[in-house]
Amino acid sequence: MGLTVAQKLIQSHLVSGEMTVGSEVGLRIDQTLTQDATGTMAYLEFEAMGVERVRTELSVAYIDHNTLQTGFENADDHRFIQSVAKKRGVRFSRPGNGICHQVHLERFGKPGKTLIGSDSHTPTGGGIGMLAMGAGGLDVAVAMGGGTYYITMPKIVNVHLVGKLNPYVAAKDVILEVLRRMTVKGGVGKIIEYTGEGVKTLSVPERATITNMGAELGATTSVFPSDEITKAFLTAQNRPEDWVELTADADAVYDETIEIDLSALAPMAAMPHMPDRVKTVTEIGPIHVDQVCIGSCTNSSLMDMLKVAAILKGKTVCPTVSLSIAPGSKQVLNMLAKNGALSCMIDAGARILESACGPCIGMGQSPNSAGVSLRTFNRNFEGRSGTADAGVYLVSPEVAAYSALKGVLSDPRELGEALHIEMPESFEINDNMIIPPAPPEEAEQVEVLYGPNIKPFPTTEELPQEITAKAVLKVGDDITTDHIMPAGAKILPYRSNIPYLSQFCFAVCDKSFAERCKAEGKGIVIGGANYGQGSSREHAALVPLYLGVKAVITKSFARIHAANLINAGILPLNFKDEADYEKITQGDELRLAGIRDAIQNGTPAVLENLTTGESYALAYNLSKRQREILLAGGLLNYTREAL
Repeated sequence: MGLTVAQKLIQSHLVSGEMTVGSEVGLRIDQTLTQDATGTMAYLEFEAMGVERVRTELSVAYIDHNTLQTGFENADDHRFIQSVAKKRGVRFSRPGNGICHQVHLERFGKPGKTLIGSDSHTPTGGGIGMLAMGAGGLDVAVAMGGGTYYITMPKIVNVHLVGKLNPYVAAKDVILEVLRRMTVKGGVGKIIEYTGEGVKTLSVPERATITNMGAELGATTSVFPSDEITKAFLTAQNRPEDWVELTADADAVYDETIEIDLSALAPMAAMPHMPDRVKTVTEIGPIHVDQVCIGSCTNSSLMDMLKVAAILKGKTVCPTVSLSIAPGSKQVLNMLAKNGALSCMIDAGARILESACGPCIGMGQSPNSAGVSLRTFNRNFEGRSGTADAGVYLVSPEVAAYSALKGVLSDPRELGEALHIEMPESFEINDNMIIPPAPPEEAEQVEVLYGPNIKPFPTTEELPQEITAKAVLKVGDDITTDHIMPAGAKILPYRSNIPYLSQFCFAVCDKSFAERCKAEGKGIVIGGANYGQGSSREHAALVPLYLGVKAVITKSFARIHAANLINAGILPLNFKDEADYEKITQGDELRLAGIRDAIQNGTPAVLENLTTGESYALAYNLSKRQREILLAGGLLNYTREAL
């Protein structure tokens, strides 16, 4: 039996375990990336491990999230990251150089390599045939130190593409169709692998858009083959030597298959407040639009920007619409400036933002109250834009640009004749905004610079024999990391200050949570299905750890968040019978008796409800290694002991 692309990538990097679906496998990691919203904590963790120098083939620290400097906090974090990168062997991408996933695709990604990043959209690298996965900062720190990265061996889903996209139908519409069919829960425990003749019609930037938003499926990652189109892209980036061919064997067997006829797709939009609430633009109708934002790691490539410029050329943005555009990298912005496309955008009335995440992470450009915002981004969770009652729709750059001109949600196919945008034979190459690390012989003299907002990693302790605590919070299904630990311009500067950050924990769901949790001193959180979907931010585990949360008991977890809870030393447990979820009320006194013995021996766990006198059987899907991490009180303690 032949192998899929994903299986070949896993097999070639397998350190431990067997490629049996559902079992734990350990992988050697070739590359890592961090960004500044999660990077400060990741490097604090790396420093705490006591490793002198990174042991990966390549590690890059990007500054792209916290670029709005309204106080000293973000600038101090950037200075800290730059100094630790210089000392520890990490390349440093300066503010303004671009969004981590866009720049990494352009300058560093290599087919056949593994990559983990402290950002959930790291699977963007799957667009050039990488096994690229989002992970918590501590997992990335361990990988930088040469440690193994562990995942549960996923199923492989074949999304078989046939046909060719029609004019003004985009790669964004492909992944929105996948989300429509599979939902935000449908990719959990799976890798999405794209095959078929339709793959050959998609450029690398289009493939990267699709793999980027695979994160919204809850998938482990998504991957395309590495073929002649990949080779042409890397050659245009002056990196032909980085190309290797990587395709599935003819007799590869997949666990599931979905077929999509590209020629049958229409422009689509994900409606508020979830990426899988997908309808065609025509079905939604010409709703009034207040704001349009174009950019993000999903849709900020040169090709995307050139299409937007062509639609805007010679026209004016509707007077009732605010249009902002953020090119994804310095390379993209510079090429737009040189070929005149940037002038088309400016003439039309677009507001040009810096090459950074910006509005996607809630860093500026919040819509007006109750406003409708069309965004080429990847997430439209409630409140993520910074405006609690805004309605955010996820669309392609073509839909966004045309709607900005019309003032209502519009189908760009009305424009008629197709755009003719060709991939350049060569991109502008200038890596002067990427600072190399100090050589090993000079690194000892480099001082790591800490600012007053940078606080230590929260203290952890070994798993006790018994946990007795109140259900300090009960929430429903599809709770995102934005619910647990919000982003935005007011909060993100404190990502390196867990004590300050704690006051915002779960504020979207319950403004009194943090105060109540502190008063209790400890607590247990009860959640529904797909708990912790969304961002890879480990702060959604570290802040509850600081507040005294000892266990989270749910119907089911999103992959990265469950791993982050384990890394923080918080027990991720599931109801064996989901109906038991309904039997617990917030405020009930709960007990996990003999929990240390249960985790140590892999035996069943029971939750006692001391308020009602009931008991509920619990399940957990933990490997022996994960159980040892929990017993030690988290991955940092476990790693220190191992070192």
